[in-house]
Amino acid sequence: SFSNSSANCWSHLHPVNMFNSYNVKFYHSKAFTSPYPGSCVERSQVPEDKVDWLIEWKDYKPVEYTAMSVLAGPNWADPQINDKGFSPKFNERDGEVERRSLNGLYVVENGRPRNPSGRTGLTGRGLLGRWGPNHAADPVVTRWKRDGSGNKVAHPVTGKNILQFVAIKRRDCGEWAIPGGMVDPGEKISATLKREFEEEALNSLQKSPEERAELEKQLHKLFSQEHFVVYRGYVDDPRNTDNAWMETEAVNYHDETGETMDNLPLEAGDDAGIVKWVDISEKLKLYASHSYFIKLVTEKRGAHWSEDPGPECCE
Repeated sequence: SFSNSSANCWSHLHPVNMFNSYNVKFYHSKAFTSPYPGSCVERSQVPEDKVDWLIEWKDYKPVEYTAMSVLAGPNWADPQINDKGFSPKFNERDGEVERRSLNGLYVVENGRPRNPSGRTGLTGRGLLGRWGPNHAADPVVTRWKRDGSGNKVAHPVTGKNILQFVAIKRRDCGEWAIPGGMVDPGEKISATLKREFEEEALNSLQKSPEERAELEKQLHKLFSQEHFVVYRGYVDDPRNTDNAWMETEAVNYHDETGETMDNLPLEAGDDAGIVKWVDISEKLKLYASHSYFIKLVTEKRGAHWSEDPGPECCE
């Protein structure tokens, strides 16, 4: 089970959790991506001083858009709000569907949940299946970079050891990312973290039952040891809308000796083009908020991040 204490002491560092307008402005950037991903739909422009819902804006008339892939009614998607027989219990565990936000209560207006980080210039669900929070899990699997003799490799400038993490190159946008994915209804986050890592980074779906059992055994060692909740909460994501948004729990599983992962052949799964161990530094340009998660992991592990000796605290 995840310890809330570690999650809480980290989450207060995250700009989105502090709902003053300065930080929301500062952080809501990918949620303004226009045209909306996978479409030609342009978002309405939201000036910085109008992001916050507390600022009255009578003329706000955002475009409504929900992708056909969502409207087609796949099992991972909700019906439309006004569909007969659909009465979602927002801010609650709704049957198997988790409609609670990791950031606390959100406002529901005219039957629609309201994005806790403010206006995005688009209503509806876009590419997201659920009204309100759409829950993901991001497993950050790390090890120390080692030389041919098995010694840890230190960065020549900072003298700090270099950490590596398992990264996938996403097929949809070509960016490097943590091999995470969506939480299935009724699934525990710990199960999602392991399942997504297996599917994305070890291609478990293409393996025989015997091979999969062997992977499971190896991974169990890594995923059952002590781990660190890096972040829980809202994610600034290009798919977010006024009524649907991404949230994630990012968890670091660290293979201190490197032995567990040595026995696991990395192999890209369905959503990934390439999977490999990537050296961590601030030079990495990663998908969505993933750079931020990776930075927190390096701080926690005392690993190399930046060659710039500037103040640690400042962004």
